[in-house]
Amino acid sequence: MSDFIGDWHALLVLLLAGFLPNEVWRMLGLWLGGGVDEESEILVWVRAVATAILAGVIAQILVVPPGALASIPPPLRYGAVAVGLVVFVAFRRSIFLGVACGELVMVTGKYILG
Repeated sequence: MSDFIGDWHALLVLLLAGFLPNEVWRMLGLWLGGGVDEESEILVWVRAVATAILAGVIAQILVVPPGALASIPPPLRYGAVAVGLVVFVAFRRSIFLGVACGELVMVTGKYILG
């Protein structure tokens, strides 16, 4: 069993330092935010800021790719994002289909280009 689990000390540290502190804040947010109106001005603003940050991170990864993504030519990266966006819009804003089609274009393009 120890071969399957590996170093149990590392798992304990991961649980105590990574998972549990995060869960406390998530549960507190769930408890405190249970009665908040989702259309209030502050939550609309928070959603807009979160969307802007996510768009910035995606743009940065697209323009200056880290790791293995850097081996994919820029036109292929941009094309995969464009295909993913078109599929997302065409299929009733399905995030899953948009991401899956974008990945499929990128993997297929990388396979064809070598």
